[in-house]
Amino acid sequence: MTEGPLTGLRVIDAATLAAGPLIATWLGEHGAEVIKIEQPEGGDPLRQWGAQKDGFGLMWKSLGRNKKCVTLNLRKEAGRDLLRELTAFADVVVMNLRPSTLHMWALDYAGLAAVNPRLVMVHVTGFGEGGPKSDRPGFGTLGEAMSGFAHLTGEPGGPPTLPSFMLADGVAALNATYAVMMALYHRDVHGGSGQLIDINLIEPLARLLEQSVLTYDQLGTIPGRTGNRWAISAPRNTYLTKDGHWLAMSGSAPTIAMRALKAVGREDLTTDPRFAEPQQRLKNAELVDSVMADWIAQHTLDDAMGVFEAAEVAAAPVYDAEQLLADPQLQARGIYPSVADPDLGSMRVQAPVPRFSATPGGIDHLGPGIGAHNDEIYGGLLGLSPARRRELHEQGVI
Repeated sequence: MTEGPLTGLRVIDAATLAAGPLIATWLGEHGAEVIKIEQPEGGDPLRQWGAQKDGFGLMWKSLGRNKKCVTLNLRKEAGRDLLRELTAFADVVVMNLRPSTLHMWALDYAGLAAVNPRLVMVHVTGFGEGGPKSDRPGFGTLGEAMSGFAHLTGEPGGPPTLPSFMLADGVAALNATYAVMMALYHRDVHGGSGQLIDINLIEPLARLLEQSVLTYDQLGTIPGRTGNRWAISAPRNTYLTKDGHWLAMSGSAPTIAMRALKAVGREDLTTDPRFAEPQQRLKNAELVDSVMADWIAQHTLDDAMGVFEAAEVAAAPVYDAEQLLADPQLQARGIYPSVADPDLGSMRVQAPVPRFSATPGGIDHLGPGIGAHNDEIYGGLLGLSPARRRELHEQGVI
């Protein structure tokens, strides 16, 4: 088992789908013992989410890594009692029930903290507690829309564009993961109690898009969609190469922008005020783009990247999954190890991020089957007899 900085920490993952379980996954990669709670029938809906192979969800296999899976029906009072027992032995519990359900079932923080005052509880919802939308169901798509992300994404004059991956869930989970560590620091270093962390799917992503709010608040203007351009950088776009590949470039630093112009044979433009001065270059971004696009269109991806890398220009190929796995830099760092799995044989998944020099994270196993650790957790941790476990199973509780 992975020995990491979080060894000795016990996490109850009682959430479903993406944001909440992701928090537990990242904690588990660094040594925490993660007990994954799932409904007895079907388990976490994430198991059926996205691409499947031989009936096994590929995303589940990765997101369920390092977790001990137990079944528990929270719709039954006996199931909720078992969850309370588990949280008495836990440091962290992650949940994403609607606020009204949480209170109705007496699984809110006040109730759980009464049993375990040191407990840190993460409550992930679509909109956050409080306010007229607090009890509405919410998914990442709504967060991507309401945060302002979709409004800024897409071509000028085109429709707002949603991402084809779990962006809002992932950003919320990253925020919540560092929030857990701050809460544990407060508890364990400063001698504080546990506490509730209230996280939703809108605010973390909106924080990354704060410039739009600042611009509107101070200048009264609403930024719109600019495609792959960005109002603070030129050149900044994706460009089609001679051999049909795409290349991305950023000239966010003035020195990099000047190197790019020199690399494509337009050193004369580095002394032209329209291009040499940063604010003027932004006003003439379309001209800068055309210079880059014309030159790149006359070169293959390899040739263009060779020129840009030699000139230390910030440019990169736009990868698909096959190219990502084949990249020599990522291969050298071992970013996609192949992990043995009893259901799939093996699967390549991304290694833990970030990378620690003294306490590296690890992948002990991929997502296990539903209820694979019932005996270990209910028999070992809670001390329930085999007869009691059979009885709970017959009652549909586990």
